Amino acid sequence: MIRATFEVEPVGWSEAFAEWRAVEAGRAGNRIALEMPDDNWSGIDLLVSAIVAGEAMEVGGLRRCRLVELDLPDGYLPGPALGASMHPDNSVGVIVKPSLGLAPHQVAEVARAAVAGGAAFIKDDETLGDPPWCRLEERVAAVAKVLEPGVVYCANVTGPVISLLDRSRRAVELGATGLLLNPFAMGLGALVALRGAELGVPLFAHRAGSGPWARHERFGATGAVLARLTRLCGADYVIAGAYRGKLFETDAEVDANVVAARGQCGSIRPSVVALGGGLGPDDVRKQVERAGAGGTVVLLGTSAQRYPGGLEGAVRKAVSALT
Repeated sequence: MIRATFEVEPVGWSEAFAEWRAVEAGRAGNRIALEMPDDNWSGIDLLVSAIVAGEAMEVGGLRRCRLVELDLPDGYLPGPALGASMHPDNSVGVIVKPSLGLAPHQVAEVARAAVAGGAAFIKDDETLGDPPWCRLEERVAAVAKVLEPGVVYCANVTGPVISLLDRSRRAVELGATGLLLNPFAMGLGALVALRGAELGVPLFAHRAGSGPWARHERFGATGAVLARLTRLCGADYVIAGAYRGKLFETDAEVDANVVAARGQCGSIRPSVVALGGGLGPDDVRKQVERAGAGGTVVLLGTSAQRYPGGLEGAVRKAVSALT
């Protein structure tokens, strides 16, 4: 059974809401828990259409309808192929910034500096796709030349759905050791498809496109629900936000995202927790201490590339903070 728990207002709408859904309902205050057979839906995209961002969000009489918990049967979705086994300890990652204007050789220089400083992970920005000045294939080939064994480079393969798998296979052929996807922009089904392709590299699920869902206090879904969904759909890396970073989450919400990414979830492997959002080398220690054990990558962005000692020095200082 699929179980979805909503917070609704006014409270008196709960019974009518359950009858409208025509499913079993359990009520507690302003919460309503709905249960339905898992074979009602033929895939994640229809499930999202019905539950995560469904018609319930559009009922005029509801002042609040927010998905706060979503429990799926074990095995309903594949989960990560590798997950936290890739980074069992804490490590430092680098985001390629700025995403607008860098040529392939410049992206490779960012990667070279990151590797020299000791970074274990490098990823494209979520907006760095396949622009004319930095073609995906040229960029991946350039970065591959400077990677060291064991360093994961996630190339952003977000783009037209019809060519996603071809684009992804080509990136791996050229040396990408990971792939980045914006599944909330493309549809979570795209992430499931990429996971099912079994290309042999880890998948990083960015949350671009999920902000309007997660930030609205009355509608949408909590960030923890969305983090867990990306994990279930096959993401080896799941973004949890950052403690006291520049993003919108409170520390308690980041805690919930961390649990969603790597807490107990049936037979599904835990994902690597990715913390990022305005973080520099001086922030690394407090981030991993709050996140706890289990495999965390702290992502350094623009502030690290403006660091007085340059990106290599910033990464080196961040790595030393973990020892």
